[in-house]
Amino acid sequence: MAASISISPNPSFTSTSHKPSHSLSPLISPPHSFKFPSIPQNPTKSLTFQSPHARSAPAVPRAAASSPSSSSTGASATFHGLCYVYEKLGSYALCGLPASYPTRFVEPGETKTKYSIVIGGANFGCGSSREHAPVALGAAGTAAVVAESYARIFFRNSVATGEVYPLESEVRICEECRTGDVITIELAESRLINHTTGKEYKLKPIGDAGPVIEAGGIFAYARNTGMIPSQKA
Repeated sequence: MAASISISPNPSFTSTSHKPSHSLSPLISPPHSFKFPSIPQNPTKSLTFQSPHARSAPAVPRAAASSPSSSSTGASATFHGLCYVYEKLGSYALCGLPASYPTRFVEPGETKTKYSIVIGGANFGCGSSREHAPVALGAAGTAAVVAESYARIFFRNSVATGEVYPLESEVRICEECRTGDVITIELAESRLINHTTGKEYKLKPIGDAGPVIEAGGIFAYARNTGMIPSQKA
């Protein structure tokens, strides 16, 4: 069983979309027990995700100034790498929500969201086939999405990048949760707890996708399991 954690009020985000899901077959359960409270806390390197930032980001340089020897002209230059792009992507997460939404997922001028859990409806993530949709959510600080169903490509991109856990609910809980509700997700038990309403919901097991997301994506999983050579230190 997962160790219990304290929950203090902090909102989760509610969003809806429309289409059937084509998730990976749930052949095995995740090897560890995780919890996703909807409250960002300090990063911790534990098997319990207490924050969307608990998973370490890829080690890439934020900026590197070139030396005179690295350029034929000797002029200095600045290279902005993946870290900058990744952080900036967070500011665009769910930016297409109608202006009628009273609360924005990411506040103007910010790159991080207050909401580490997104509750959605049917066909969540339908749209572009590019992986930037789940990457933007992960960059913004989202740890998991719970939806009635997913667009197939969004689901697979979420798993392949390891950015967010795309979890499926057995009922349409987006109509019973509201922005501001405090949510806990227990992966090992495939359960969602809404502490604001006192209701619990059964989730579909994440199955084979769990270990891939836990590893940080398909390439990290392949290295960890010996499918491809590990990167040299």
